[in-house]
Formats: sequence, structure tokens, C-alpha cells
Amino acid sequence: MSGTDEPRARLTPPADAVAPVRHADAPAPGELLGAHYDRCFGCGTGQPHGLHLEARAGDGVSVSAEFTVKEAHQGAPGLAHGGVLATALDETLGSLNWLLRVIAVTGRLETDFVRPVPLGTVLHLDARVTAVHGRKIYSTAVGRIGGPDGPVAVRAEAVFIEVKVDHFIDNGRTEEIQAAMSDPDQLKRARAFEVNP
Repeated sequence: MSGTDEPRARLTPPADAVAPVRHADAPAPGELLGAHYDRCFGCGTGQPHGLHLEARAGDGVSVSAEFTVKEAHQGAPGLAHGGVLATALDETLGSLNWLLRVIAVTGRLETDFVRPVPLGTVLHLDARVTAVHGRKIYSTAVGRIGGPDGPVAVRAEAVFIEVKVDHFIDNGRTEEIQAAMSDPDQLKRARAFEVNP
């Protein structure tokens, strides 16, 4: 196995990676990013049991987000399911692509579960892009309980891969793709394909 096959090495930007640059047309710091797609489990309002995660643009190439752990999100009795917490991190990390103005999907996500997250908890998430190398976007995120400066409950490192809209058209279910593409609201139609699905 070569050194690049080691999990940690694949999450470390190469020496010639560059610092991320916030796009000139990116949402302003503090601006609510909104759902990219109404049926998205992470951010969509059309998913009754979804996370309904709301992300806001931060300074530089960073975002903050919150979601409340509800009964439908539990794994062990009274505690958030680890997969739901990983989804919250992934959704927050995917929101960073709004600031770069690229279409990207998760290539690799490594999650650390530091402490249990009880039902009813508001998870405060912060994410930032650390480097860009070609089509690869390196980023980190942390989730805290008890407030934005509370104890760390979860954290993640990720690599997102920039793709073209054809990625979704070629791989998505035809009915949903056609419904999204035929939406008369041009902005809504474009946003459906702008971030990690």
C-alpha cells in the first residue's frame, strides 16, 4: 500500500495545494444560505424527518450551522444516531461550496465522535476550507453542544471533489432530476444542483 492510500494522507492537502479564495459573488458573512434542494435530507424543508440544517456564510471560506436533534434522529435511546451526526457534518461541509461557487460532492469524510449528543440538543457546527488542489477541496468541521463555544461533540475532515452538473443528471433518479430541472423558478432550479447532494 502506498503512502497516498493511507486514510490520513488522503485528507492532508499536498504541498502544492493553494489557500482557498472566497468567490467575489459569494453570500456575505452572516447571510443565511438556505436549502439547495427542498427534498435534501440535510437542509431541505420538504423532508419531515430531515435535519433542517440552516447554514450561514462566515468570514473567509467558512460557514456556521445549527440543527436540533429530534426524536427521529436517535440511535441509542435518547441519543443522536452517529450517522445523523456525520450527515450534519457532511451537510455543513458541503455548504462551503456556496462560498467557492463550485459544484462539489463528498469524496471522503472522516468523522470523530467525541461525546454523546442527547435528544433536544442544538448542535452548533462550524466548517472551513483549508486548501484547494485541482478539483479537490480540503475542509474541516466541528460540532459543539451547549452553545457555539461549548464542548466538542463531533468533528470531521473531508475532501470534496468538484464536478459538473452532468454528475447529477447522469446518476440521479430520472423523476427527481426532471422535476428539479422543470421548476419554473430559475434560481431554485440552479440551486438544486449546486452543492453536495
